[in-house]
Amino acid sequence: MNYAKVVAVLLTLGALSACTATPQSEQGMLANLVVPTPQVADGRYQLEVAKLTEVITRGEEELDAEAMGQLLYRRGSLYDALGLATLARIDFNRALDYQPRLADAYNYLGIHYTQVGQFDYAYEALDAALELEPEHPYAYLNRGVAGYYDGRFDLALADLEHFYQADPDDPYRALWRYLAKVEVESAEQAKQELAAARLASNSEAWGWGIVDLYVGGMSEQTFLQSYATQQLGEDETLAERMCEAYFYLGKLQQLQGKWDTAAVYFRLALATNVHLFLEHRYAAMEMDASQARAAYETKPNVD
Repeated sequence: MNYAKVVAVLLTLGALSACTATPQSEQGMLANLVVPTPQVADGRYQLEVAKLTEVITRGEEELDAEAMGQLLYRRGSLYDALGLATLARIDFNRALDYQPRLADAYNYLGIHYTQVGQFDYAYEALDAALELEPEHPYAYLNRGVAGYYDGRFDLALADLEHFYQADPDDPYRALWRYLAKVEVESAEQAKQELAAARLASNSEAWGWGIVDLYVGGMSEQTFLQSYATQQLGEDETLAERMCEAYFYLGKLQQLQGKWDTAAVYFRLALATNVHLFLEHRYAAMEMDASQARAAYETKPNVD
């Protein structure tokens, strides 16, 4: 990695940003908010849940274990997409009773246990997923995220590095690796490596704009007003786009010590109702942590 080249790019991006944006208060930045219509629960998912429930109820004594496991897993994944986390966990566990080698069910359980802070169970589930399917496409990400929220940043970085190397053109992999690196390296070194990932990719995925924001190549105002809402994909909704945008804006505000603003952004990510997105899954945890940190820092000194 040519760090001199990366530093030069960062300096250039920073200079461009300084020319086009003036310092703004946190309230001024929040004036640029885009509030999309919350995503509505998909009616097709609800109909499929009803049909699966009928089949499962009628077939408990007739279907073999493999079929029952697959049906319960499918219904659990639909409950998950509808935001019905408790029902989803029940079905994933029942699916594993019938079919103990369902790596995807363990992966989902790992996510759910992370969301509720039960990290030992999360590691156990994600380890099982990787034992059954060593190159599971998302188990390394989810185990890395579990380690990140558990404060085990070295372990998190190892998994998130593995996940990033599997597809360096994915901006979200670069962002999560960066968030872990900030905790184990200097902030400047982590930013240099994020900029290097940006330079190395030829992808035009919109998420690279988030990376540009993080490394100083775009102001927050420009990001919100002129970038985040542009060129939605054919199957992409504004709620999905803003769920991602607000989550990573919240993380950026945390890195800058602006805890109150971070909490607002995480609340906005939650309000999109995009239950399937990783960013929605962890927005509540981030919002609570940001509010607690803001309250702590504004607490009067009574010494």
